[in-house]
Parts: sequence; C-alpha cells; structure tokens
Amino acid sequence: MVTAVSSPSALPSTDSLRITFAPLSLAEAYQLADDSRNGAIVVMSGMVRDNTDGHPVSYLEYQAYEPMALEVFKQIAIQIRRQWPDVTRVVIHHRTGKLTIGEISVLVAVGCPHRGEAFAACQFAIDTLKHNAPIWKKEHWQDGSSTWVSIGACEEE
Repeated sequence: MVTAVSSPSALPSTDSLRITFAPLSLAEAYQLADDSRNGAIVVMSGMVRDNTDGHPVSYLEYQAYEPMALEVFKQIAIQIRRQWPDVTRVVIHHRTGKLTIGEISVLVAVGCPHRGEAFAACQFAIDTLKHNAPIWKKEHWQDGSSTWVSIGACEEE
C-alpha cells in the first residue's frame, strides 16, 4: 500500500500500487477499490493468452525495474486524481515472474461515484502503464523459441 503524504500531489493511503511475484486476485483488487462513495468500480484484468499474432504461446515471463515502475504507477494515480477528482480509489498491481496461460498479469481497478469517470480513468491507467512502465515480457512459444518485448511495444489489446 502507498502511505499518505501531506502534499497536493501525494496519494491517499487508500490507493494500492504493487509489483509482485504472487498471483493477483480480482477479489482483492475489487475490495481495495471499494468505498461507500462509489457508484462504480471498473476493473481491468490483463491475462496471459494462448497466442501472440497467431503464434502459440507456452508461457510468459515478466520482469520489471520495480522502483521506477512503482513511480510510474504513482504518477498515473496522481494524474487520475487531477483529471478525475471524484475518484475514490486507484489500484494498480502487476505481476512478475513466469505466468502460464490464463493467469492474470496486471490488474487496474478504479472506484468513483460515476461510471463514466471510472471507465475513463481505468483505461487511462492501463494505457499509460503499458506505454511508460519499465516492464518487459518474454514470450515463450510452443516451438521452443522466445523473445523479450517491452509491454509498451505490444499492440493495444
């Protein structure tokens, strides 16, 4: 969890920004985004799929430069609060390590009084994360080959 700091660009202690080897939980992300002021919680779950551009995938391997990635997550949350001041909670969790087909690699959840702002803020968060966070994935294909890719270089999904 992020701790509260007394400055206009600080994040509330209710926001949760995390990079972890542990499996990600939809239920936990939802719970962390929940607040009695919310009329909506929008959750985006990125998962490992079984192919990339038609090439069968065996598994993915994620790495991150954690201090910088967490700073990017923090800046995303700060920007969300500037652009959508009614947002109550921001949750950004990303997984590292080996992930198999169907496992969750990233979770973004935004709680807000109104659904339109919650959807917009959630989309902003995942799009900005993919373009700015120092996170890389290695795609391991069923033919035994593999390649490293910056998540920012991946097609919009």
